[in-house]
Order: sequence, then C-alpha cells, then structure tokens
Amino acid sequence: MRYLDWLVVVAYLAYVIWDGIRLSKNTGDVEGFFLANRSLPWWAVGLSVMATQMSAITLVGTTGQAYSDGMRFLQFYYGMPLAMVILCVTLVPFFYRAKVFTAYEYLEKRFDAKTRSLTSFCFLLSRGLSVGVIIAAPSVVLSIILGWSEVATIFLIGMSTTFYTMLGGVQAVTWTDVKQMVLIFFGLFVCIFVIVGQFPGSVSVTDGLHIAGALGKLETVDFSFDLSERFTFWSGTIAALFLFLSYFGCDQSQVQRFLTAKSVGEGRTSLLMSAFLKIPMQFMILLIGIFVFVFYQFVTPPMIFNPVESQKIEQTAEFAPLQQKFNNVHSARSEAALAYAENKDDATKQKYQEAHKEFAKVREEAADLVKTTTGNSKFTDVNYVFPSFVVANMPMGIVGLIIAAIFAAAMSSISSELNALATATTIDFYRRHFNPNADTAHFVRFGRVATFVWGVFACIVATYATNLGSLIVVVNMFGSFFYGSLLGVFVLAIAVKRANARGAFFGLMFGVASVWVASNFTDIEFLWFNVVGCLVTVIAGYLISLTVPNEPTANTENAAPAA
Repeated sequence: MRYLDWLVVVAYLAYVIWDGIRLSKNTGDVEGFFLANRSLPWWAVGLSVMATQMSAITLVGTTGQAYSDGMRFLQFYYGMPLAMVILCVTLVPFFYRAKVFTAYEYLEKRFDAKTRSLTSFCFLLSRGLSVGVIIAAPSVVLSIILGWSEVATIFLIGMSTTFYTMLGGVQAVTWTDVKQMVLIFFGLFVCIFVIVGQFPGSVSVTDGLHIAGALGKLETVDFSFDLSERFTFWSGTIAALFLFLSYFGCDQSQVQRFLTAKSVGEGRTSLLMSAFLKIPMQFMILLIGIFVFVFYQFVTPPMIFNPVESQKIEQTAEFAPLQQKFNNVHSARSEAALAYAENKDDATKQKYQEAHKEFAKVREEAADLVKTTTGNSKFTDVNYVFPSFVVANMPMGIVGLIIAAIFAAAMSSISSELNALATATTIDFYRRHFNPNADTAHFVRFGRVATFVWGVFACIVATYATNLGSLIVVVNMFGSFFYGSLLGVFVLAIAVKRANARGAFFGLMFGVASVWVASNFTDIEFLWFNVVGCLVTVIAGYLISLTVPNEPTANTENAAPAA
C-alpha cells in the first residue's frame, strides 16, 4: 500500500474512535447505555441490524467463495425475509412491550431464573467465541496483505472497537454502524466500477457474465435435496429459516438492536428493511467475486493468493516448472475466454470449459505443493483472493478505501456483539444474581468493564481461532450448536402452554446434546443443526413437562405474547 492508502485507513480508524467518544452522551443510566433510551429511528436500527450480521468475513470470505464456487451461496439467505415477517408478527411486539433489556429476561417470567441463566449462558458462550472468530478472519488476511504481525492486527481491530463501544454504549454502536454501512456500500460500488473498468476493451459486462455462466458460476438455485450438501434451495429456505428465526429473535446481539427503536412499528420496519436489503447486498458482494474471476481470465492471477504460503513453495524444486505450466494454461484459457466472449457458440464454449479444467488442475497441483511443503492439510487461499486483488490492482486511494471498508465490516459486527455480551452479563447475571440493589450508574460502570473484558477475551480467542480451519465454517458452527436449541426454548415458552420450567431447562440440554451427536455422527451440514436442535428441544421439553403435572409457571398471566 502507498502513503495515500495508509492515510485513508488511519484517518478512518481515528474518526471511528473519535465519533464513538462523541456519541457517549446520554449513556449515564442503564436504559441509555444499553438501549439508547429506546429512541433510535427505524432506518438507523435497520442499518445496525445489517451491520451486526455483516462481518469482514462477508466481504473477504464471500467474494473469495464466489470466485471459486459462484453464486450458490446466495441460497443461504432465501429464508430470511419469511423469518423477518414471522418475527415482526410475534417476537418484536412481544419483547418491546415486555420492557426487557435482554431476550432471556422473559424466560424467568415464563419459567424460572435457572432457565433464564442457562439460555443467557449459552448465548454468552457461543457469541463470545464467535466474536473471536469475527476478529480473527480479517486479521489473518490483513496482517499478510498489510505486512503487520497477526497478533498486532487482532488487537488493533479488537481493542479499538472495544474502546468506543465501552464508552458510548449501544448509541455509539448504532450510529457508528450507520456510517460504516455507508462506507461499505460506497466501497462496494467503487469496487465494481473499478473492476469492470479493467476488463479488456473487447469484453463488456455482458460478455463477462457469459464467461462466468459458461462455468456454472451464475447458478443461484439448486433444488437437489441432500442434507450433506451445504447450500441448496432447501437448506436456504428450511434450515436457514430456523437459523434466522433464532439469530434475529433469540440472539441478544440482534434483539437489542430492535429494542432501541422508538416504537413497535419502527422496530418491525427496521427488521423488514434488513430482510429485503440483505439479499441484494449479498448479491452485490458475490457479483464482485464473479467480476474478479472474470478479470483473472485475462490477467494472470497469483498461482497461490496467500503471499506467505506462496513464498514458502518458491524455494522448492517443483515451483519453477509448475509456475511455467501455470502461465501456459492461463494463456490458453485466456485465449479460449476471448474466443467465447466474441462468438458465444457451443464450440468456443466447450473449448473454454476444457481450458478452464486444465487451469483448475494446475491450481490444485499448486495447492497440493503447499500442503506437502507446509504440512497444512486444510490449506485454502479463498479468503485471500479479494484482498490480494485489491492491493495489486486497485488505484492509489481506492486500495485504502476498500481496506477501510473491510475494517468497517469487522468493527460494525464486533461492536454490536460486544455490547450485547456486556448487556447480558450485566442484566442477566450481575444485576440478577450478585448486586440487584445497586444504582443505575453502578450498572453502567459494570457494563463498561464487562465490554472491556469481553473485548480482551475475544482478542485472545482470535489468536487461537486461526488454527481451527475455515473461519467461515467455524463461526457458523459455533452459532449452530446453540441457535436451534435456544429457538426451541422460546417456542416452548410462547406456543406450548403445557411447558414448564423443568421441561424448558432439560429440553435445552437435550437440544444442545442432539446437535453434538448430529455433528459428530452424521454427515448433515451445519445449517440443519438448527432444525435438529429446535425440534429436539421442543419435543423433549414438552415430554418432560408432562412428567410434572399441574406445575404452575412463573407469571404466566403476564407472559403471553402481545400481538
């Protein structure tokens, strides 16, 4: 990166911290610090909902995934609009009118304190680990691209975000999320414009899409019903529906977002805004990956996108002949791609497909060489495709803008998660079990300390998370181990009148155990864990409740959901 790029990145980081401190007013009491006095407009809440879900993994990992696998990942989000509509009708008005700080407070009213504490603990465990992975994902890539140490990058991203979150509470988080989403959208549009502008003069956007389509990279629907297949129409509409219902309806990091809205109606609108903007935004991010793929049909890509791993194999005897072979197959593929773009007939399409297969084989040989040389059997450089492209091919200044957008995506998600972790720690544990009679200023001080502790914890987890394999899979696995089971507890609480505290508590334990069994002894993909966890929790919880006839539930009259 050049001086102007560094200036853009440093200026962005300095502005975010300054802005977070500036927004720390009106956070002296519990309602102000944790819920912004329920005063935020729907559009700000909606952008914060999107920012919370969108981490740097989305920008870095999804573009790389589109480069290698095409648009199939879009199917993951097909169940999201339906999930948001269901939540707008049920949980949003219910939580808002219940005047709770956390989603788990209600469970004590409906069941008991033990169930509330267990569900909140499951949230803290899964989300605390996930924040570490969210920090690790961009840090691993940016440390290599920027030439920084991995630990330094982790603590720069993690602790700078912790600092403004600790001072400003949810108000600073939300308004910073809004500005970060604006930067991200602007960066995405600039990125598309610059990439397309670097296509060969004879290749239009339409030609580029034909080239990608010839290899099946534009397919967005797969109707095959296979539980071991990660992204299909059915996993996206059924399994992901359970995931989104749980994530947006039972996860404190999301519930806290719409609890800050001015009214029930604005809370609903914020979720609907997120639901119907998320798929177009995800489409745009995947499209960038497709355009990067098209760009590299005509410009020689790195044989290995991870520069550190590439340097390791450069010292081997196999590297030079393999690099020459790689250059040759790329030239053949480039000529075939140009011929297909010009003619668009079956003959040139077949030649291009065959040329790409030869190119892919050499890429596999290079990956195998890395695995053999380094001993890393899980090697993949998919997460390095987009950052490597940006640094090598974007104009000066634009590189800094895109790197700042990656930082923005990381920080917007991290800040929301840290604030939710601090809220659950303070409200569900410290105030409930240890110091219920303290004044509001004391709880705010404790909340700030909790934010700092969780920030340090997440950074420490991030230093180890890099050795756990694919970070995208890891972060989803952490969530899917608990999400479905948590959803099952809320289904028991709201929809099953016969359910009682014992059923909810042990039903949740059975649900989590069932997901562990499914992950270790079956081949089903992680999205379906959410279905398994929810169904087992509801069934086990209901059956266990039947073993305690006529057990009264706590505050049942006040626990019915408001329509």
